[in-house]
Amino acid sequence: MTVDVVRAIASDAPAILALRHGAEDWLAERGIAQWRPREVSLEQIEAQISRGEFYVARDQVQSRIAGALRLIWSDPRVWPDSDEPAGYVHGLVVDRAFSGDSMGERLLLWARRRSVEEGAQYLRLDCVETNVRLRRYYLDAGFTEVGRRDFGDDADNGWFSVVLFERALT
Repeated sequence: MTVDVVRAIASDAPAILALRHGAEDWLAERGIAQWRPREVSLEQIEAQISRGEFYVARDQVQSRIAGALRLIWSDPRVWPDSDEPAGYVHGLVVDRAFSGDSMGERLLLWARRRSVEEGAQYLRLDCVETNVRLRRYYLDAGFTEVGRRDFGDDADNGWFSVVLFERALT
């Protein structure tokens, strides 16, 4: 399968939200506390797209979005003490129809290349502490666990404690 990773456009917002909802439901059905169902709104995704944060993997054959992620250049809420240039991945989601096609790995590779182009020293992401399978996935993808972030009272607002991962780019 051939895909192009490109900056999302406004009309992609409903498809990205649908992917997110599908992933939220899949996780909830398996008892995995990674994302709370319906915690992200269409308006939030539209705002993130308008800021140039969202990227999509478009399947060239089927002309549909196979996956998406946000790539941002600072993340003070999750990484408050970080001064090094880094790319931060959030909201990585893959259409279940493309599960098993290494789409997640392709998106992470793209984010790594893009971060290098921007002069970043690290590619960083976070994962809910209790999601052991996803933590293993990121370790297998070349990331290293470098810490933990506890959101304390924010947990009531949808924020779980997370493990911090980074991958050196230099």
